[in-house]
Amino acid sequence: MYAGDQARKKTLVDFGFRLPTAKDNRPLNYNEFLQNVGDMIYVSATPGKIERAFADGERGQLVEQIIRPTGLIDPEIDVHGVIEAGKYPGQIAHVIAESEKVIARNARVLITTLTKKMAEDLTDFLKKKGIKTEYIHSDVKTVDRIDILTKFRKGDFDCLVGVNLLREGLDLPEVELVAILDADKEGFLRSETALIQTIGRAARNVNGRVILYADHMTDSLKAAIGETNRRRELQVAFNTKHGITPKTIIKEIKDIASSMRTEHDNAVDDLVRLDIARFQKDPEKVFAEKHAEMEAAVAELDFETAALIRDQIHALEAIEAAGKKRPRTKKI
Repeated sequence: MYAGDQARKKTLVDFGFRLPTAKDNRPLNYNEFLQNVGDMIYVSATPGKIERAFADGERGQLVEQIIRPTGLIDPEIDVHGVIEAGKYPGQIAHVIAESEKVIARNARVLITTLTKKMAEDLTDFLKKKGIKTEYIHSDVKTVDRIDILTKFRKGDFDCLVGVNLLREGLDLPEVELVAILDADKEGFLRSETALIQTIGRAARNVNGRVILYADHMTDSLKAAIGETNRRRELQVAFNTKHGITPKTIIKEIKDIASSMRTEHDNAVDDLVRLDIARFQKDPEKVFAEKHAEMEAAVAELDFETAALIRDQIHALEAIEAAGKKRPRTKKI
């Protein structure tokens, strides 16, 4: 927060839009925050070095939550080669075959790639193979990403390809298979933390499993597989002891995009509802009134109100256009 605030205000100060004192009204920086905060609880599926350092301190404590309320266990992990070797067809051919099995059960597939270009190319290739597929990465707008994820859960398509956006924060119970291509390419996207986070996308479904495509075992792969298997052993033992049968998470599919509508959009809708009866009787009169109100707001430099009226006019124009396209019905 501090860095973002200072970067924004530096531009305003440098170009004369704010006085230099504007920089003094700011959030705390990291060290200031630590000096002023009391006891802290860090919650993370993959705690980093900083969190672990605090937990190992004099007053620190690390508490694991391995057991899930639903009894679900961490997914099984299979490792297959990347390139063609002997009878093995290579990661793309193999992931297609495995995906088709999952899709036949009306479940979903996540595939992670290393680059945006590969995500797009693989999506095109899978479509040609008859697999309904979409991709998602940082070039896709936020609202579009949400729409894609909603359609994915609804079953409008069966396979979602992405890069690092398929890590934390995605709760997709319909996903049975997570395939990680080029898992042995050591780096940020194939680090121990990233691998564990990606593997976790298959932990919402009782049939969840993960395929790692690698020709050699990196330290990150060994650590991620080892940690996942450690958790599985504890979870299975707990379920056996207490007679728990794992169940897939049941989660309502919501159209998140609609909930992201702004106050501006809602205000426009309210204005349209207020005027719709008058508009249906005399559209030209309402349009004339609204244009006059908008010009008056602009004259008073009330641009927020002017923008509301402008968008109300656009909405009314859309209603009028839709009405003109409908065939007229004869009165009986």
